[in-house]
Amino acid sequence: MKLSQRRLVFFLLVTSISVGMFYLLYEALAVGGIDAMDVACLLLFTCTLAWTAIGTAHAIIALVLMRRGADALSSLMPEDIAQAANSTLNTPLTSTTALLLCIRNENPEPIIRNLTITLTGLYESAQACNFHVYILSDSTDRNLITAEAQAFEQLSSQWAHTIGITYRRRAVNTGYKAGNVHDFCVRWGDQHEFALVLDADSFMAASAIIRLVRMMQANPKLGLLQGLVVALPSTSAFTRIFQFGMRLGMRSWALGSAWWQGDCGPYWGHNAVFRVAPFRTECELPLLKPNRHGARHILSHDQIEAVLMRRAGFEVRVLPLEDKSWEQNPPTLPEFVARDLRWCEGNMQYASLLGMPGLKFVSRLQLLLAMLMFIGAPAWVGLISLITGLLSTHADPGPLASPTFGLLAFFAALVFPFLPKIVTVLAVLSNRSERLAFGGAPRFLLGFIVETAFSLMICPIMWLTQTIFLCRLALGKSRGWVGQTRDDHTVSWHDATRQFWPHTLFGLTCILLIFNTHPGLLPYALLFLTGPALVIPLAVLSSWPDIGLWMVRTGLAQLPEETAPPEELMALDLAALRSQATKV
Repeated sequence: MKLSQRRLVFFLLVTSISVGMFYLLYEALAVGGIDAMDVACLLLFTCTLAWTAIGTAHAIIALVLMRRGADALSSLMPEDIAQAANSTLNTPLTSTTALLLCIRNENPEPIIRNLTITLTGLYESAQACNFHVYILSDSTDRNLITAEAQAFEQLSSQWAHTIGITYRRRAVNTGYKAGNVHDFCVRWGDQHEFALVLDADSFMAASAIIRLVRMMQANPKLGLLQGLVVALPSTSAFTRIFQFGMRLGMRSWALGSAWWQGDCGPYWGHNAVFRVAPFRTECELPLLKPNRHGARHILSHDQIEAVLMRRAGFEVRVLPLEDKSWEQNPPTLPEFVARDLRWCEGNMQYASLLGMPGLKFVSRLQLLLAMLMFIGAPAWVGLISLITGLLSTHADPGPLASPTFGLLAFFAALVFPFLPKIVTVLAVLSNRSERLAFGGAPRFLLGFIVETAFSLMICPIMWLTQTIFLCRLALGKSRGWVGQTRDDHTVSWHDATRQFWPHTLFGLTCILLIFNTHPGLLPYALLFLTGPALVIPLAVLSSWPDIGLWMVRTGLAQLPEETAPPEELMALDLAALRSQATKV
């Protein structure tokens, strides 16, 4: 099927799903005639539909591809790129690639540990001569700068006869990470054909790096290739549950999106390789309109760089296969929120870039979808608030909505967002080796049930968090680039209460109002209100080390890397893998 036909199918799927869900709610509300409140409900619900319908369409597409047994590479990639991905990894490379490790106020020890394992793999593959490592620092913490410089200079000396390592710290951090990478392109870009970007919490096996580079070599029009990133095993309870769900959802989401996006694929900012020459000349980010603090730089640089690369005539693709490319996820709910809000602010900046000249239609659509991912949050909060208000002021809910259509709309809104995960669950359960990789069917299903309950609580929490943050952004209160704490740590009751008391107040107020007027509807309401009401204990308990270690020992939310750890991860000496050895 041609790419244009695939995009038409995707458009029809999204439209059909959106119209169908809108129809269910309309019929539910039309039972007593449509008034102003019904119109408000329909408008708010419409604002939530895009992201739900897109995920559902991706799930349907992925399900069809998986059931056909289609090879993802041959069905999604041009033949030359697919063949290069499947070629033997010991075939000599013909290009030079810069490995860009971007850091800012990070502990150098785990970074050096990860990098050493990658370099060892490159050396053992006899491909080290085709790579050069650049450690690009934006560190500002004076306590770290000296130790960082000494550690990386020592690493450079150790590998001096095998692979080049260059350490450079910028004194002025213009443009954040994107500015750091652009500075590399200006200084050293003409020495390398490709560059592969790693974050401080990234880890890639040498085989995964070589495969991406080999695919880039195969097609001179391929400008950027994003590898699918999965999570490193963790001992944090919050992280284990979150990344178990991400592992399920991302597989079908990436497969479905790659099917219709084709050469206008995504860029997630790390664990990806790009062609240096066009990146240097075409992908420098524009400045945003100045505010009272002066010129503003784009926070969410990655997708803008992808659409600029595509505008320059080069393809941007994603390899939707799990291939020893990992990242570390936030260890607690507050750290997860901090990262999410940085993305939220960055994605909202795309509003002023939608009209950039020369962009492909699909590229503009991707920028819009990145914004809709967060714009839907206030709509959900408004919808929950409005429905709660209507129920609390009407003794008889009968005239408000048709029970049949109301339940259909309710369960569609509840189930459809989980379809990407459900598709992967079906794929795992139908494959014996996959079931065993996740610890066996019973353990896998238990993990899915726990993760589903967890997601039902987390989603409304994030809707409220994003809504509050978007209101602050509208008032000119920018958050900017906030650093993260990557190591496991506990969240105090005081800190959780200080951050999440508005969520608790919202959740408990809605629960009490519904319980006071329509207690029979409370079980349905709790599906959306339990998370906000219990967010404080959820944030605290999910950070307790004992709970996380118990989950590791019992295999709850177990990842395939814990069942049969790859050699590269064993070399990392991760706490989660050490704890696996003590399972009872």
